[in-house]
Amino acid sequence: MTEAKNLYQNRRSVYALGKNLPISEQEVIEIIDNAVKYSPSAFNSNTAHVVVLLGDNHQKLWDITYAELAKLLPTDEAKATTKGKIDNFAAAYGTILFFEDHNVVKGLQEQFSSYADNFPLWSEQSTGIASFAVWNALAEAGVGANIQHYNPLIDEKVAKEWNIPSNLVLRAQMPFGEIVEEAAPIERKARVRVVK
Repeated sequence: MTEAKNLYQNRRSVYALGKNLPISEQEVIEIIDNAVKYSPSAFNSNTAHVVVLLGDNHQKLWDITYAELAKLLPTDEAKATTKGKIDNFAAAYGTILFFEDHNVVKGLQEQFSSYADNFPLWSEQSTGIASFAVWNALAEAGVGANIQHYNPLIDEKVAKEWNIPSNLVLRAQMPFGEIVEEAAPIERKARVRVVK
């Protein structure tokens, strides 16, 4: 129990990330693959999918993100602030893109029509579980990460750049890498009510 408790407590949003991983790239990929593969999903639908961007592809994602954001920013000051934030993500080793397979969702809606309204929600939950599993597993291995949501702003460019099929819908981006600076302490509030 203590081991699981420590695992959850150690998983934090780490924003100061670098390119010197504490484990090999192959080990990181195996961690990600294993976490996604064994994440539960409603009806065993396996709607969560990931694409891991490394090297120039990782950098290109954050170049795309900044380019799309810059179109919406009204001042040079806002652009400079945003560029600094995006550069922090680009300083990481790589980025995990989380997607949901909407073809699977539609198929389940047709197959189980009485649950049709719930499948999109359950799919979101599946992706959330997968991202939490990946995040925890990386934290356990000493790899830092944080999660970002620049979708749908970057969806079209991402799909085109990495040949993402239209049934996969982008849900989150998780930069990961060396922990350059530990996350600051954070206060947690109790959110569990027990009724006997």
